[in-house]
Amino acid sequence: MTLLELIKLLRKHLKLVIALPIACAIAMAAFAWLFLPNQYSASVSMYVLTKSDSESSGVSNTDLTASQMLTNDVAALIERDRVLSDAASALHMDSLAGYDIKVTSATTTRVLTLTVTGESAQSVAIVANQLAATTDNVAQEAMDVRAVNAIDKAVEPAAPSGPPRAMYTAVAFLAGIFLAVAIVVLIDMVNTRVRSAEEAEELLGLPIIGRIPTIKG
Repeated sequence: MTLLELIKLLRKHLKLVIALPIACAIAMAAFAWLFLPNQYSASVSMYVLTKSDSESSGVSNTDLTASQMLTNDVAALIERDRVLSDAASALHMDSLAGYDIKVTSATTTRVLTLTVTGESAQSVAIVANQLAATTDNVAQEAMDVRAVNAIDKAVEPAAPSGPPRAMYTAVAFLAGIFLAVAIVVLIDMVNTRVRSAEEAEELLGLPIIGRIPTIKG
């Protein structure tokens, strides 16, 4: 099928091509706004203070590399069961399973950013601050870390951070377009009627020597 033939098919089924994407977008928008709860995010920044910082005034390249590697270890420690369970116990919770916890760290600094996402604006800030405090305690106990200091405390977010309902709606609209095109092509493939003189010549192997026009009325 050539591009021109596809365009003709789409024009022939223009109502389907327009209606199906709009219907998919409306359905997804209704689902996103009615059934997907708001998500809130709170972040706290932490600085990893190593023991070498207090032992000498000068910092060599080797010390800096070791500190950055230690910072990566602390970032991995935050997502371990030990820290999560201790933080949940401190908050008198069974677990932190209902929260999405992400830790990011730059390769050239010792600053960690801990982000907690959940359905309650107040609780995500409380959980983030408690995780920072628990990380400090566990890191001092289990690793060669002097302290993991919180640079700033997480605050209660004023507006939801998700879900991205507009993006979901746009994706549903595009999916509807692709689905409409697929349906149109499938309809054309299962239609075995002879619809042009050229198709008749191709099927019969005989030339067309005359045409009878259609007279309406």
